[in-house]
Amino acid sequence: MRTMLFDSTLRADLARSFGATLVVILTIVLTMFLIRTLGQAAVGRVSPQDVVLLLGYTALGHLPTMLALSLFVSVVATLGRMYRDSEMTIWFASGVGLARFVRPVLRTSWPVLLVIGALALFVWPWVNQRANELKERFERRSDISRVAPGQFQTSSDGKRVFFIDRNSEDGRSGRNVFILSTTPEAESVTSAKTGRIEVEGDDRFLILDRGQRNEENRASGEKTLSRFESYRVLVGDRVLARVEELPPRATRSIDLLRKPTLRNLGEFTWRMGLLLGATNLLLLAIPLSAANPRRASNWNLLFALLTFVVYYNAINLSQAWVAGGRIGVGAALAVFHGGAFALALALLWWREQGNRRLGFARRRAAAA
Repeated sequence: MRTMLFDSTLRADLARSFGATLVVILTIVLTMFLIRTLGQAAVGRVSPQDVVLLLGYTALGHLPTMLALSLFVSVVATLGRMYRDSEMTIWFASGVGLARFVRPVLRTSWPVLLVIGALALFVWPWVNQRANELKERFERRSDISRVAPGQFQTSSDGKRVFFIDRNSEDGRSGRNVFILSTTPEAESVTSAKTGRIEVEGDDRFLILDRGQRNEENRASGEKTLSRFESYRVLVGDRVLARVEELPPRATRSIDLLRKPTLRNLGEFTWRMGLLLGATNLLLLAIPLSAANPRRASNWNLLFALLTFVVYYNAINLSQAWVAGGRIGVGAALAVFHGGAFALALALLWWREQGNRRLGFARRRAAAA
């Protein structure tokens, strides 16, 4: 009966704390991502119409980290509150050791750990692939289609400045076009009545009709003026990345193992590290949550957050080492995550021995 009461009470507290922590973290992180995405849209890196969709992809891709952090904070906060309210003292006095907290914590957290694993191994590459497609598709659009009527805007390569009085509904043509082109050799100003984009294969051509071009040679200072009825110039050859050219972060986990390049193995190490790191952090959270009920400060939570930051930086470090060929995948997982697991067990044993010595001292004092 005591065991059932212990498990049910602790699991209920952990569930409530996890839900509240996740809502707070999601709100903060989504706000930050929204500001960053709006900034990218403002400078023309992403389409304004894709802001919400891109925000969803970004949030879904970072959800494993947010879930792991929420679990970690909820365990530290819940057990820390039990220390401050002297509940832990009561459980210790009734024969429940600190190691006994591992089972209810894992029973509460295992569904979230499965979600973290699925997100890291399967959803993360899919999200990055879709986000890359959105950005590449927007980059493939003509420079004219990104210019709002009546506004000056720089092209994607930074070599041209565009101005359009009016554009068509499809965004591929415009009227009263002004283009300032700057190269190390020359600077030119081109104006035309109309302009449109034509795509031939992987190349994009800008077709200008009824205009003139003023060009100045930077070296000699010579100026030329030419008029034209039709002017055709290559403006870009950017295409969507093919499947075999996807970056490692947008490649499926099984494909990373099928093509074991250093960068692919580094990415796979990082994905596995998210799952192993979330599990080890749960074990670390139990001994790190210890607090003195006589102290009003909550330094254990700050120290636990610092531990989370260090651990996740270590996960990124393991990815860099594997990608650089300094260490293998198995060795990286064993050193970083096996070491963290051993540290968690050592801290748990140390706290357990400390509680036993404290309880023994109290019993001797009471007997005396």
